[in-house]
Amino acid sequence: MRIVSLLPAATDIVAELGLADRLVGRTHECDWPPEQVARVPVVTAADLDQDRLTSRELSDAVGSSAHTGSSLYTLDTERLAALRPDVVLTQDLCEVCAVSYEKVSGAVRLLDADTRVLSLEPRTLDGVLDCLVTVGEVLGVRERAERKRAELLARLDAVRAAVAGHVERPRVVAVEWLDPLWPAGHWVPEQIDVAGGLPLLAVPGEHTKPMTWEAVRAAEPDTVLVLPCGFPPERTLRETALLTGLPGWQDLPAVRAGQVWILDGPSYFNRPGPRVVRGAEVLAHVLHGARTGAPVTTAESRLL
Repeated sequence: MRIVSLLPAATDIVAELGLADRLVGRTHECDWPPEQVARVPVVTAADLDQDRLTSRELSDAVGSSAHTGSSLYTLDTERLAALRPDVVLTQDLCEVCAVSYEKVSGAVRLLDADTRVLSLEPRTLDGVLDCLVTVGEVLGVRERAERKRAELLARLDAVRAAVAGHVERPRVVAVEWLDPLWPAGHWVPEQIDVAGGLPLLAVPGEHTKPMTWEAVRAAEPDTVLVLPCGFPPERTLRETALLTGLPGWQDLPAVRAGQVWILDGPSYFNRPGPRVVRGAEVLAHVLHGARTGAPVTTAESRLL
């Protein structure tokens, strides 16, 4: 079976299922596992220079007020056709963050092939893990996918157990975009809850909208998580002045306590793939100093 993944999280899922060798096409942002995806042809490109543009410029370019607008991706339909995929994995959750189901379906209709397009659009932790089974069934490895889902659920249970003895749950604001400020919704509030925190300004499954700085100040978070969508920690650090320069920044309880964390959003929080479980393990360390799984590294979390 020949698989094209047009969603980094879907590439993560294919790899988790042990089928990375079936990938014949991917996006330019698919980066895990690096040694396996490096050989796979790229069929998308960035329509905007995300390294050059600021957060505000990127937001303005894609129409941030409703988190809709033009996608950051363009699709090479000729190369897609040449790859002759049996299955194309895409999404219909966010028009900005990846090639949309509608665009992919239109491209596939032009192919002279019997290609199935599967759209993944989970909004919760359970939905993310259920995608493993959905993809596994389509790719002919449902039993393997169910075992993988059970393993990931067991890891989440281990996180809950590791933080269960901590009576106090820190109040947490997770920032998914810096300018304008945007709270992290969908599965991130659940990751925070599993790790023993109290998520603020967003609820599980919510497709959020921009928040005011006044709302953040009023929430009085004990911890602030900075995990901009698509930004690795090094990119985030270049724009931290967007936060630290805000009026009253130094008065936030999280700032006074030294609990502002830069996290690897693309790896563990922004993408609806199996590594969201690692994100919960990272948060257990951040919020309570608890360890489950491998030790948390500075590449995964660092104090601002």
